[in-house]
Amino acid sequence: MALLWHSCWMHNQNANRPLKGCVAVVTGASRGAGRGIAMELGAAGATVYVTGRSTRAQPADTYGGLLALSGLAVLPGSIDETADEVTRHGGRGIAVRCDHTREDEVVRLFDRVQSDEGRIDLLVNNAWGGHETFNGVFDAPFWEHPLANWDSMFDRGVRNHLLASRFAAPMMVRAGRGLIVTTTYWDRDRYLRGNLFYDLAKASMSRLAFGMAQELRPHGVASLAVSPGWMRTELVLAGHKTDEAHWQERPALARTESPRYLGRAVAALAGDPLVLHKSGAVHRVADLAREYGFTDVDGRQVEAFEIEGN
Repeated sequence: MALLWHSCWMHNQNANRPLKGCVAVVTGASRGAGRGIAMELGAAGATVYVTGRSTRAQPADTYGGLLALSGLAVLPGSIDETADEVTRHGGRGIAVRCDHTREDEVVRLFDRVQSDEGRIDLLVNNAWGGHETFNGVFDAPFWEHPLANWDSMFDRGVRNHLLASRFAAPMMVRAGRGLIVTTTYWDRDRYLRGNLFYDLAKASMSRLAFGMAQELRPHGVASLAVSPGWMRTELVLAGHKTDEAHWQERPALARTESPRYLGRAVAALAGDPLVLHKSGAVHRVADLAREYGFTDVDGRQVEAFEIEGN
């Protein structure tokens, strides 16, 4: 077990770059959680393949409804910008356009990583299509939510995670080490009241991480899920008519955390040579912050976001 993360922690003599030598793929990293994770992996020295559909030249074109609700003319963020941030923070960012619903594009992505690097140490499954069908209503009985939410959350959400894992896992198994992280939401199995589709999708992602862990553990490969709280993503900030520099002026955002808080959790897990002990479980970012001793960008250890009324 001590060799689980040999390729990533062998360079730990450099405390400022504990993930130097680590090869990571972060899916859905144009913005939000994926961007925060990629940036923090870069800050730890990793090589990060930043994937998604939005490039500087061509943003993803399936978010028209969400843009209208947020009052935005264009979708913020791109894989190119995130890759640049990874490099600026001390890692090596590589932008690769990939529609994670398309198996042929996912195959090409992992073929490229294998060709370029010879291995993958960390896969972060974050690509999520649920926002594509969001109509501004989160809290409603299941019979009032559009069935389109099933397609966006499962066919373009859960399936994305499984598809990427299917191609990353054999590379890790051959190496006898690796880590697959699934981003989810979890509050100790409490029901995400008001959105049955979302509850089912997130529970499926957590179960996916658990199931993969059972099959990967004999090969020295870990799989786990990480649950952030309420993140101040670009779209959340836009919805509250503010930005990262001024969010504290909005009392409604007092319980939020930055996407980089989640990123620091993933970086801490990636640098833990005993991460196999955590395999199969869902880990809340707030709990990991206390365990590993990291803070959010504003120096706080933000408490876990808990569902009210359960």
